[in-house]
Amino acid sequence: MSELIDFISFKDPGVLTILIGALAVSFASAIIGTFTYLRKKALVGDAVSHSVLPGICFAFILSGEKDPLLLILGAFLSGWISVFFIDFIVSRSKIKADSAISITLSLFFAFGAVLLSFIQNSDNANQSGINHFLFGKAAAITDADLKLFIGVLIIVGIITLLFFKKFTTICFNEDYAKSIGWNVKWIDFVMSSLTVLVIASGIQTVGVVLMAALLITPPGAAGFWTHSIRKLIFLGLIFATISTVLGTFVSYVRPNMPTGPWIIFFLSIIAILSVLFSPKGILRRLVLNRENKSKIRNENLLKTAYYLTYERELPDFSRSEIVSKRSYETLELEKGLKSLKNKGFLLENSGRFYLSESGKTEAKRIVRLHRLWELYLTNKMNFKSDHIHGIAETIEHIITPEIEAKLLAELDYPDKDPHDSVIP
Repeated sequence: MSELIDFISFKDPGVLTILIGALAVSFASAIIGTFTYLRKKALVGDAVSHSVLPGICFAFILSGEKDPLLLILGAFLSGWISVFFIDFIVSRSKIKADSAISITLSLFFAFGAVLLSFIQNSDNANQSGINHFLFGKAAAITDADLKLFIGVLIIVGIITLLFFKKFTTICFNEDYAKSIGWNVKWIDFVMSSLTVLVIASGIQTVGVVLMAALLITPPGAAGFWTHSIRKLIFLGLIFATISTVLGTFVSYVRPNMPTGPWIIFFLSIIAILSVLFSPKGILRRLVLNRENKSKIRNENLLKTAYYLTYERELPDFSRSEIVSKRSYETLELEKGLKSLKNKGFLLENSGRFYLSESGKTEAKRIVRLHRLWELYLTNKMNFKSDHIHGIAETIEHIITPEIEAKLLAELDYPDKDPHDSVIP
């Protein structure tokens, strides 16, 4: 608890510098990463993050010092060359984009590793810490770095605001942007430049290996919670804030723990939780699938009960009579009967079942939807009457009252289906 209080109160001034610097990098990554994520260019971001290493090394070799501005400039140029190289390979050869990205990533990163080894074996006394760009070391953020990170965040924020409409349109409908006369190549250049700039500035925090995760994970996790691009950016910033604060705190409590990897770790936890528990997550889909299966089973049972009650004219019916009309597994049949009894649609007396008044109403509704859709398929879509039952079996469960009303009007309120059966 005392460590938490010391962290929150910024008793150590260096912690504030590290935290603000990491937040600036995370915010810039979440903002521009949203558009990278929407354009499905995550692999390009990964390639660029690995490709900036030779630019950093060249900048150090030429300048002989670790000037943050020069190193980021070198990283930016190297990153842009890698983007051009990927486009060049794809446009001038039969190599696919994913292969071109892999080639570029491997080539540039290998070249950067060679240059890094050369620097480490040189006599330059300023080489200490240059290898931190490989895996990142947020604890090494200086006041000069902080100003640079904040400057990059301001640039990204302002340009994103100015180009927000264009960026959004390019992400969702590039052809429309071309049709209204926008210079798509220029907009793409601006977007790619911001991506490269953010990657170049962020590698000191998380390193070239994990930078792509900082770029893509926040919007990727946010994508499970919303369809709005503004909310996507906002949630991405929230997730970036949580992970950055937690990662910095862990590094503060355990100084031997690197900040960058912990930031990515907490981001990954948020992403996993989003995948599992969000409205579009795995668990929610499982629940919806289970509910849909239960709904379809129950409605099919009611439809079977309708046939037995009105077409075979049975006042009540047994389990065997239900199965004779429609095949059911024993367990599913019992679940369905229990569910319909709980809802008051079916009543049971001495092992025999009959529809309640509400059950009759619901059963008629389902049969009506089935037969209306069969009639629509034959009259409006020219299906043969012997090819429509299976389709109607599927569609009847998702027809809403609004669609039902439109079907009735479209078919002029019919009283019989294509098989001459009465539409209840």
